[in-house]
Amino acid sequence: MTGETPADLPLPGASASPATLSNDQIKDLIRQVAEKDIENDKRQRDYTYIQRSEEHKLNGKGEVTSTETKTFEVMEIYGESVERLIAKNDKPLPEKDAAKEEEKIQKIVDKRKNESDSDREKRLKKEEKDRQETREFVTEVAEAYNFKLERIENLAGRETYVIDAEPRPGFEAHRKDARILPKFRSRIWIDKAENQWVKVDAECIDTVSFGLFLARIHKGSRILVETSRVNDEVWLPRHVAVHVDVRLALLKNYNLDQDITYKDYKKFHTATRIISVGEVNDPK
Repeated sequence: MTGETPADLPLPGASASPATLSNDQIKDLIRQVAEKDIENDKRQRDYTYIQRSEEHKLNGKGEVTSTETKTFEVMEIYGESVERLIAKNDKPLPEKDAAKEEEKIQKIVDKRKNESDSDREKRLKKEEKDRQETREFVTEVAEAYNFKLERIENLAGRETYVIDAEPRPGFEAHRKDARILPKFRSRIWIDKAENQWVKVDAECIDTVSFGLFLARIHKGSRILVETSRVNDEVWLPRHVAVHVDVRLALLKNYNLDQDITYKDYKKFHTATRIISVGEVNDPK
C-alpha cells in the first residue's frame, strides 16, 4: 500500500480504471464505512420517521398467496427505538387498537422515567458492547471477502464506488455470527465523497442454517438495502427489499417478499424530561 486513503485516490468519474483500488485499500474503506455506519445509527436516534412494511407470501410457483402492510411511527424513548403501529393495509387503526398502541408507548415512557442510575449505566454499557461487537463483525467482513472495484457509477446525482465482494477461499471465522459470511456474495455502492455506503445487494449462494436446523435460508434468497443523505448530516435507511426462500423446522418451504420504506425523517432534540403520550399533542 502507498499510504493513500481511498478518499485521496484520483478517480476521475466513470472513466476511472477498475484497478484503481487494491483489495487491501478496499478493506480499509470497508472499515471506514462501518465506523461511519455506527455513527449514523447513533444519529438516527435524533429522528422520528415513518416505516412502512409490505409483506407478500408466495407459493411454490412464485404466486402471491397473501399480502399485508403495516405502517409504524418510529421514535426514540430514553435511547430505545420504539415502534407505534398507526396503520394496517394502509388504513388507520380502529380507535380501540390505536388506544392499545398509545398504552404500550406510555408504559415504556413510565419505565424509562423511573430508571435507576445503575440500570441506566447497565444499558449504556450494553449499547457500547453491541457497538464493539459490530466493529469486530466488520473486521471479519473485511477478511471474509476478496474485493474488486467494478466501476464508478453516478447514483442519485452522487459518484459512488461500485465494489464486488466474493467469498475468500479458506476464510475461517473467529466470531460465531461471522460463519454465514461465505454463504453470501455482495455488490456494494459507497459514496465517493463521504465514504458512506449507499446501497448493498447481497445474494445467498449456499444454504444457511440457524439453530439446530430449526431454520434454513436457501440459495437464491436476496436482500437489497438503500440509504440516503438526510439533513446534510447523516445517512439513514431509505428502502429495504428482501426475498427469502426459507424452511422452518419440519414445516414446508415458503417464500416471502418484503418491501420496507422509510420516510418523513424529522429531527428532534431530547429534552431534560420525557413527557407522557398525552402531552405530545399539547401545544402548551
